[in-house]
Parts: sequence; C-alpha cells; structure tokens
Amino acid sequence: MKGKKLLMSCWMLMVCLFSTSAQAQDNVSVGTMNLTLEKAIEIALAENPTIHVADKEIELKKIADKEAWQALLPTLDATLTLSDNILVAEMVTGMGKFKMGVDGTLTAIGSASLNLPVFAPAVYQNMKLTKQDILLAQEKARGSRLDLIRQVTKAYYSALLSSDSYEVMKKSYTVAKENFDVVNEKYKVGRVSEYDKISAEVQARNMNASMVSAKTGKSLALLQLKVLMGVTADVDFVIDDSLKAYESQLTLVDAEDFTSELDNNSSLRQLDYNMSMLERTQKLLRTNFMPTVALQLTGQYQSYANNNWNVFGYRYSPSSVFSIAVNVPIFHASSWTKIKTNKVQIAQLEDNRLNTRRQLSLAAESYKQNMASTMAQVESNAEAIRQADKAVTIAGKRYEVGRGTILELNQSETALTQAELTYVQSIYDYLTNKADLDYTLGRETYMK
Repeated sequence: MKGKKLLMSCWMLMVCLFSTSAQAQDNVSVGTMNLTLEKAIEIALAENPTIHVADKEIELKKIADKEAWQALLPTLDATLTLSDNILVAEMVTGMGKFKMGVDGTLTAIGSASLNLPVFAPAVYQNMKLTKQDILLAQEKARGSRLDLIRQVTKAYYSALLSSDSYEVMKKSYTVAKENFDVVNEKYKVGRVSEYDKISAEVQARNMNASMVSAKTGKSLALLQLKVLMGVTADVDFVIDDSLKAYESQLTLVDAEDFTSELDNNSSLRQLDYNMSMLERTQKLLRTNFMPTVALQLTGQYQSYANNNWNVFGYRYSPSSVFSIAVNVPIFHASSWTKIKTNKVQIAQLEDNRLNTRRQLSLAAESYKQNMASTMAQVESNAEAIRQADKAVTIAGKRYEVGRGTILELNQSETALTQAELTYVQSIYDYLTNKADLDYTLGRETYMK
C-alpha cells in the first residue's frame, strides 16, 4: 500500500515538473519573435502610443460633433427661490405711494423654463465645421501612420545594415586572425620577419575593434526598432533577412511628374482641410449679422407675504408665459474685425500651401535622383567586391611563395572589407530613399 502511494507521489511530481518545463518553454517562445518588415510595421501600427493618441483625437472630434447638433435640442431648466423681504421697495406715483409687498414676509417662487431654438444659423455652420474637424483629425491620424511606417521601415533597414556590417567585420576578423596564426607560426621557425608578425597582429586587433563596434551598433539599431514598434526591450528578435536580398528589387523610378501623387501627401491634405475649415469659419462669422429665433415656455408657482418658513403650508398661485424671441444684431464692430482676420488667415494658408508643395516636389525629385545614383553604385560596388576578392587571393598566393609582402596582403583584405561595407551601404541608401519617397507621395503601401 505504501509502495502504491509512493508511486503515485512520484508520478504527480513528474507531471508537475513536465508542466512547469512546458510553461517555461512557452514563455521563451513568447519572448522570441521572427521579424520581417511587414510584421514590424503591423506591430508598430498596433502598439505605438502615437497611433493611439491620434485615434483618441478622432474620438474627441466625434464627441464635439455630437455637442454641436445637440445645441438644436430643447433645454429645460428649473429654479426654486425663497426670499426674505426685510424691507420691500416703495413705489411713488402722482396718486401717492405704496409698498410693493409687506416688510418682514417671505416669498417663494418655483419656475420651469423650456427653450427651443427655431432658427440658429451659427449652430448650423458649427455643425458643418465640426465635421470638417473630424476629417482633419482623420487625416492627421493617417499622416501619423505614414510617418511611423517610414520610421519603422528605415529602422528595420538600419538594423539590417548594422547586422550585415557586423557579419562583414566578423568575417574580416576571422580571416585576419587566421593570417596572424599562420604568420606567427612562420615567425617561430624563422621563416618570416618580426615586422610581418607585428603587421598581422595589428591587422587582427584592428578588425577585432571594428567587429566589437559593429556589434554595439547592431544592438542599438535593434533597440531603436523596438522603441518604434512599441514593444519592451526584453523581446528578442530573430531577423532572417539581409540587405543583399533586396538587390534584385532595386529598380529605376520612372521619370514621371509627381504632381498628381503629391496630392496624397498628408501635409498637403491637412492644409486643404484647414483651408476648408477657415472657409467654413468665415461663414460661421457671417452668422453674427443674422437674426436668431427661439421659443420659450415658462411656468411658475409663486406665493407672497408669508409669515413663517413652512413652505409646504404656503398658498401658491400658478402662472405661465409663452414667448417668441427674435434677436436681430444691429451693430457689432468686432464681427467685422473677425471676418477681416479670417480672410488674412486664408491668404496666409494659400501661400503656405504653395511653398509646401514646391518643397515636397523638390524633395521627391531629390529622392528619385538619389535612388538612381545608388543603383549605379550598387552595380559598381558589386563588381568591386569581385575584384577585391580576387586581389586577396592573388596577394595570399604571392605572400605564400615569398614574392609578396604582408603589407600587400593586409591592404587587399582591407580593400575587400571596405568594398563589402560600401556595397551594403549603397543598398541601404536606395531603400531609405525609397521609404522617404513613398512617405512624401503619401503611398499607403503597408496600411490596411
């Protein structure tokens, strides 16, 4: 019996250990992410706080829109008043004088007032203005998303650049370390000079320092990408990607006029919405010269000349009034000044939009030219890598047979490293210029 209990206890312990181990493995898998550019942008759009702020701004504008049309709804107010007439007023006429009440008595009045606007042009224009404000908020949110996509895209490419640079420096350090080991062995048996040994050692140390620096840059680039994505620093990325994989995607931009595409630029569209709001504001200001009509129904219960504070024992008498109020503005000097200010603001915004469009057009053309230039550099740098690799092979053979020097070998390896770094840098330049161009033209490539 004891043996069965012991067996059951061991079995339960194994189950608990297995469950704990499985849970730990799940936690590890949650903290590791296989990241692509599309996945990075998707996470950023869902988690970045700036996008949440922009979405909440839209909600606020929609609430303001509700407040605007609610101004047309009737309003109901109630008032309760209890007054102690210490000394009432006295009216003097040609027929004599008489008091308008009794001193030292109490007056109780309860009233309710129902107001209904019939014609309120300012409210109508304000309702249309709030709808324009919603459109502006939505465009600002779109602009925030486009800008975040650009930043995440460039940060992702920066992470690839730092990763590729680290791999290049790591490979160069490995080669330099192997060369130093070979030269050091030859130096021990007296086949090479001490100068060759020192040169090989200096080359290996330089490559090691560059490799450490590249590794630090890689960590910082990944951290920047995490910040933009809105994820915590303890989330690990696995990026199975390289800038070299994008070489086949490099294409020349057609020599086209970006005039039509510039209309999708978020800054220009925001200026257009601001212009619409200013024009609507001008119509709103003109309503200051228009009459307003409102209906009012007032009901009242009152009791006068009471000698005690027992309001429930008073004798009340009802009264009611129905009125139509027409308010006609005659002269308000500030209304003319506000309209004049609004016209100046419209003219100012037109000039600002013209200048912004010119700058955006220049920027788009600059990005296009840079992309064409970097494409030519990519082809040249790819050929430079092939030539530099061949030079390293030749220099190595010459050094082995004693016809070359360690200086030639070091220079050829340095040239190969520089060619590889320049190659990935040129691809990076093309991709970042393309990201800037897409943002300038308002292209919604990764937006749902």
